[in-house]
Amino acid sequence: MEPFIVNTEATGTTPMQDGRRPVPELLYIQSWERQVQGLTAGFTGRHGGVSEAPYDSLNCAFHVGDDPEKVIRNRRLIAEQLGFAAEAWTCGEQVHGNHVAVVQAADRGRGFMDRASAFQDTDGLLTNIPGILLTSFYADCVPLYFCDPVHRVIGLAHAGWKGTVAEIALKMVQTMQTEYGSQPSDILAAIGPSIGPESYEVDEHVMSQIRVLEHDCPGNDKWEGSVYFPLTGGKTLLDLKQCNRHIMMKAGILPSHIECTTLCTSSRSDLFFSYRKEGGVTGRMASWIGLEER
Repeated sequence: MEPFIVNTEATGTTPMQDGRRPVPELLYIQSWERQVQGLTAGFTGRHGGVSEAPYDSLNCAFHVGDDPEKVIRNRRLIAEQLGFAAEAWTCGEQVHGNHVAVVQAADRGRGFMDRASAFQDTDGLLTNIPGILLTSFYADCVPLYFCDPVHRVIGLAHAGWKGTVAEIALKMVQTMQTEYGSQPSDILAAIGPSIGPESYEVDEHVMSQIRVLEHDCPGNDKWEGSVYFPLTGGKTLLDLKQCNRHIMMKAGILPSHIECTTLCTSSRSDLFFSYRKEGGVTGRMASWIGLEER
């Protein structure tokens, strides 16, 4: 069953012409929200914001060249739709690494208004503080979600191929253990919309590192034919979602606790921005996770 469910209220207009408030297109991890009191988690679509082409319309990132005021407006629309103050929006400046930041109460709002105030060189965020809305940005890379319902710890990680081979998913679980006492068997994980193997062709430079990752992950099953699919001419189709699923299991997360989407950002450009499909000039979706203040 698909874990990311699109809200039915999104308008798909940019902006609305009759003066009404745009409604951002959001996909919720509904099973988590039913299971964990006060939790919201999900992924944005591309519609229901105020940005203009080629970032139309719900672009969430500053770095793509969009009007910063429109980006801030889009972020406000999303936060308000989720029931959070806009100033709860907290994010990192992503560099395709595996650094994980532990977000404290004083960090609330870092990166909301500008890139300079964000957590620098950071692709993973963790917190146990209610009222903070963790966010990160995508246009084909893999969004990873973590929740420890016992200790009420939440986290996000951004995993392109570099972050995947650097095992940011493992780093997230290890940090949850050391900082919060989380047990891997308690952790819920989810893998969100990203480019699928039917659209993600990589070269031998990438595959040489994926094979090292395959060797280091437990289990006797070969990844060829399920995680990667060789083509002619030294090219390979790669499933980054499944790579990260294997890393999560290596970290001790139970397979039954891992939700994985079937949605592909490249093949569903009606719903998502795609860096590869749109030639590198496009907007960015945001993942989010937050605990409501009681």
